[in-house]
Amino acid sequence: MTGLTVAAVTALSVLGGGVASAATGPGQTSQQREANAAAGAAGTEAGNPASAVATAAGVCSDAAQIGTTEYIYRGTETIASVKQFYSAECDENYGYVWVWKSFLDQKTKVNVTVGVWSYKRDSLVGQRTVFNTNAQEFWSNAAKTADECTSGEGTINIPSYPAPLSTRTSQRC
Repeated sequence: MTGLTVAAVTALSVLGGGVASAATGPGQTSQQREANAAAGAAGTEAGNPASAVATAAGVCSDAAQIGTTEYIYRGTETIASVKQFYSAECDENYGYVWVWKSFLDQKTKVNVTVGVWSYKRDSLVGQRTVFNTNAQEFWSNAAKTADECTSGEGTINIPSYPAPLSTRTSQRC
């Protein structure tokens, strides 16, 4: 990682996400916009909606975190962070998974599913699954769920592990 990327990741980690309901939110703070601009097309643990992966997934550039950050564990080992984002400009929600470097360093290929859990529909909306990967950043497709109670959801399926590992963020209504 370059010094600029490390600075952007650090700044985003310190800034955290905004507090908002599923359908409303303050949007990105000026500090978050500056940190995302500094990160450019790079992914970040905090979630950069301008990253190359986010752009390929069609994430709106004003997307900001809503709700809590939750973690996926394998035993006591933290292997990923899960978040939910909301774009006021596009009126859409997105799920986000960031796989931790300590897990990636194990060179294990996994299947990752990310999306937005809709409590109204009792289903995962905007679901995106990537198979046999050791990538770090995953965004769901857009979920038209702004008027519903939702959570971000992420699942990691490790082929040699007995069951998929998953979590959901706090419910936002």
